[in-house]
Amino acid sequence: MVVRLSQARRAALQRITLPLLIALSMVVIILGKADQAILEPLRRSAIDAVAPALDLLSGPARFFDTALDRARGLATVYRENARLAEENERLLRWQQSALNLAAENAQLRDLLKLTPEPSASYVTARVIASSGGAYVRSVVVNAGRENGVTRGQAAITGDGLIGRVAEVGNRASRILLITDLNSRVPVVVEGSRQRAVLAGDNSERPELRYVEARSTVRIGDRLVTSGQGGVFPPGLPVGVVAAVEGNAARVEPYAELPRVEYVRLVDYGLAEMLPNPPPLAGRGAKRAELSGGRR
Repeated sequence: MVVRLSQARRAALQRITLPLLIALSMVVIILGKADQAILEPLRRSAIDAVAPALDLLSGPARFFDTALDRARGLATVYRENARLAEENERLLRWQQSALNLAAENAQLRDLLKLTPEPSASYVTARVIASSGGAYVRSVVVNAGRENGVTRGQAAITGDGLIGRVAEVGNRASRILLITDLNSRVPVVVEGSRQRAVLAGDNSERPELRYVEARSTVRIGDRLVTSGQGGVFPPGLPVGVVAAVEGNAARVEPYAELPRVEYVRLVDYGLAEMLPNPPPLAGRGAKRAELSGGRR
């Protein structure tokens, strides 16, 4: 049975519906403001009634999300497995090349009767003080003669050479940095094998000196110790050429010297190559002189 309203009744119903809804909304607002205790139980009851349905409806969504995460994980594992297999194959090739080179190196050493390099020992120390002056570039570490530190040992970090031990006490030592004005380090350019001297001038970038006029030192060239002079062993990384102006070149050290916290003092058995510092003239010298004069 279909109830059909006349056009006049339909128009009257449409005119009444909007004000009725507005009035109903105002009543709900007034009731909510007037007494929260009346509507709060109704909201809780509605939430409790709808919660099982929402939980039931969210189940398939959770299932699809879990399945999608597992599919993504499997794809990631597959790609990672392929990458590791490729890397493993590459490492195996490198291992074979290294074994061949090691065998060839041993044969060449046997043919040349090459004297083996002395084994190095080291002491790790922490930087406890810095010079902080405008004319001195050095740091003090908490290791000294009691720990086996001797004058002339190389001071290195994980990045490269930072200097050498200049003064040794019983429990502390002073390291002269490669940027100090008194620092001179014989180096060699890795590419061209050009020999030079890295001279500090108390700036952040020491200068590369005694380079041949026709040398081809370029920005980006790596520098390592040459081993000449007998103070440092050959092959220690020092820095990279950062600027070239005419015959002058500036070198950026590998190690960030202002931020060094721990250093490794390495004994290569070359400390005896350095001359001993002259004794200080003190009261003992004066007494010896006086006693000699009295004789």
